Order: sequence, then C-alpha cells, then structure tokens
Amino acid sequence: MIVFISRRMVLMLFVLFGISIMTFTIMQVIPGDPARANLGPGAGPEQLERMRVKLGLDQPPHVQYIRYMERLFKGDLGDSIRTRKPVLTELKNYLPATLELLAAAMILNVSIAIPLGVLSAFRPGKIADMISRLFAAFGMGMPIFWVGLMAQVVFFRHLEWLPATGRLPPGVTPPEAVTGLYIIDALIAGDFDLMRLAMAHLCMPAIVMALPEIAVTSRLTRSSMLQVLNQDYIRAAYAKGLSSRRVVWIHGLRNAFVAPLTIVGLQVGWVLGGTLLVEGVFSWGGLGFLAFHSIYRRDFPVIMGVTLLMCAVFLISNFIVDVLYRYLDPRMVD
Repeated sequence: MIVFISRRMVLMLFVLFGISIMTFTIMQVIPGDPARANLGPGAGPEQLERMRVKLGLDQPPHVQYIRYMERLFKGDLGDSIRTRKPVLTELKNYLPATLELLAAAMILNVSIAIPLGVLSAFRPGKIADMISRLFAAFGMGMPIFWVGLMAQVVFFRHLEWLPATGRLPPGVTPPEAVTGLYIIDALIAGDFDLMRLAMAHLCMPAIVMALPEIAVTSRLTRSSMLQVLNQDYIRAAYAKGLSSRRVVWIHGLRNAFVAPLTIVGLQVGWVLGGTLLVEGVFSWGGLGFLAFHSIYRRDFPVIMGVTLLMCAVFLISNFIVDVLYRYLDPRMVD
C-alpha cells in the first residue's frame, strides 16, 4: 500500500506541473493586457509600461514561468493584480464557500442516486425505474444555469420557500470563522438559527449542482446492479434463504459499487467546473465567483492559483477513489 500511495502522489505532482504549464501558456496567448485591465482605459503608455515592469510582464514568457515556479515552491502564489492581496489569502477566503457547496452537492448525489439506482435495478420497469429514467433525462438534458434560474423563479419568487442568492441574508453577520463553512461554524458556535439560515441558502444551489450528477450516477448504478444481480453467487444467496434486502444491499451493492465510485470521483472535477456558472447565478462567493472576476480583469496570478487549487482538489478526490478501489477489490492494483 505504501508503494501504491507513493506512486499515486508522484503522478499527482507531474499532473499539477503539466497543468501549470498549460494554464500559463493559455494565459500568454489569450487577448488582453493585465496592466490595461488593472489601470483602466485612461492609462497612458508610461503608466502601462511601469505597471508591466512591476508585474514582471516585460520579461520573456519562459522567464516569467520560471520565476512563478520558484515562488510556488516557496509557497508563494504571488499577489492579485486586482486587489493587491496575496493569492493565497484570496484562496483561503473563497475556498470554504466552494467546499461547502461541493460537499453538499456530492452528499445529495450519493444519498439519492445510489438508492435510486439500486431500486431501479431491483424492480426494472416498475415505478422506481420509470422515475429514475425521467429524472436522468431531465438532469442530463437541462443546462445547469437554466435550471438555476428556473429554480429561483419557482422556489423563491412564486413559492417563497427558499432564498434566491447569497450564503446568508443581507445584514446577517456570519459565524465566527473556524472552518469557513457557515453551517459547521454556526453549529460550533451553538447558533442553530444561523445554521438553519445557512442551510436554507445552501439548499437551492446544492440541489441544482447535484441534479446532473444524480442523473448520471443513478443510471450507472442501475446498469452495474443489473449485471451483478444476474450473477450465480446472487442466485446462490437467494437459494440459501437470505432476504432480498440483504442480498441486494449487502452482497449486490458492494460488488456493483466500483463503477459508481469511479464516476463519483470524476464528478468532483465536473462539479468544480460547474461552480463558475452556479456561483454566478446564486451569487455564492466561492472560487467560481473569484475565477469569473479574475478572468474578466486578466488577474493572471489568481487564475493560476484557482486552477491549480481546483486541480489539486480533483486529484485528491481521485486519489481517495483509488485507495477505496484497493479496499473494495484488491485485484485492482494499478
């Protein structure tokens, strides 16, 4: 196991290195001048030149990249062009909101999709299977930003069940920052009213983000369970007199769970990519919100920081999936 973990960690470092090169190259070729975006359209040539020298943009691209990597190995991601704050500080401020949204979406995904897929496979063609198919068609066919807007119209404007935007109502003071996750921090502080407010604001964006993932996971779980339930050892379990619940949920699901586990690990990256749209629709204030404004202002250090952080979260999630593979099926070594 130690060799396995070491190998995966080395591969993760190589992937992050490749991502840094790709991101830096893309930023060099896309149109736009960070100095102009920072100073505004009224800046003169001398001001622009001084700003480029200050930002190191007067150097050749390979020199800029080498200097960036030197700072990165020291734990310095540079300073934001837009706010003048260290990029690391910006990431610490915005990351908890995204992690809270990501965790809620993935919890909804697993807790709804897995049981729905199992029930759909256990009784194919019945009501649960029909609901699963309709849900999958809706979840995979609707653009996520459109679903978010429609959810605001229905649940905020007409039904008035859920708040439309933000992590808390305007004027409400957030809980004392311990983890940065409002629900957890409110629970630590013992402020259950504030916790309920935070959960209410989290509910709609988390559901919107989870919908397409639930659709994919439920259908994959159904397909995997159908294959497992036709195996000889399942028939033998029934022949021994075991209950259907035990056969399906214990013997069947454990052997069918490898395929859904794969997709759940990949979905972490998909959900992170979707934060740019969802956080924009719901004014959530996480990494997606930060990335949008950084791209608009050509804030290259922040863009690099957000990209590397999201890639690291995605790689860590897949690393955890690889370790779980070894537990569920020791034959899967590489």
